[in-house]
Amino acid sequence: TAKRLSSTSHSSVDSKEMKKFQLFADKWWDEEGEYSALHSMNDIRVPFIRDTLLSMSSNYHLGNPLSGVKILDVGCGGGLLSEPLGRLGASVTGIDPLEDNIRTADQHKSFDPVLAKRIQYKTSSLEEIVEESMETFDVIVASEVVEHVADLEMFIKCCSQVLKPEGSLFITTINRTQLSYVLGIVVAEKIIGIVPEGTHEWEKFVTPEELERLLESNGFSVKTVNGMLYNPLSGSWSWMGSTSVNYAMHAVKSGARGQPSLTNALSEVESEQPSATSGTAV
Repeated sequence: TAKRLSSTSHSSVDSKEMKKFQLFADKWWDEEGEYSALHSMNDIRVPFIRDTLLSMSSNYHLGNPLSGVKILDVGCGGGLLSEPLGRLGASVTGIDPLEDNIRTADQHKSFDPVLAKRIQYKTSSLEEIVEESMETFDVIVASEVVEHVADLEMFIKCCSQVLKPEGSLFITTINRTQLSYVLGIVVAEKIIGIVPEGTHEWEKFVTPEELERLLESNGFSVKTVNGMLYNPLSGSWSWMGSTSVNYAMHAVKSGARGQPSLTNALSEVESEQPSATSGTAV
């Protein structure tokens, strides 16, 4: 039985970080604004999540390849990642501790009746939903989040608790290197201004080795670590061999006998999907 964490005694939410994001809560869907780099990151992070999940299962639905998969988007912001995952057929729950972010996300999804059914948003921290969501989700995504949390170990423990056995955890974040300081803070924030100044604190960046140790000590097996590179001139992301700046990680929670797996989640809806033309693959 997983040990439950009290959401009242300690929180992974950093109040200073919340104040930073409060200033730009209404800017999430401006593709040329403060979050332009996150918009273009979808071009590589969405296929990475989709293709990794599909490679773990032989069951998928053309047009709605992630039908039947329950995804938790932690620190969802305005819903920039929740929406494309919803379009792939997944049932997405997006949580964020900032009420203004959730209001923006809710408003934007309301324009699409399909997304309105597939996505639900909630103003909440991760630890606040642990008790009601024990081993509930097939997948957790925490994209550009772990470098902002107050207690990373607690955050990872909570991820393990709400994830089903053999469930997948996807993380994208920034490495703590001299190069990441130069490119991620000096260039991105102070010179080019593609990220609001003060968004990141270099000391809170997490190395892949540190993250892997934390994950493995909490019952995860790390499967993939890929380097990511942002080109500010083209405004596009690409994969690279080096993890010296940004990286993406996929880890799988250890399984338990008799527990449903992702394969089951994808196959359970097969008989319920006579047609697979209502979604749009990214």
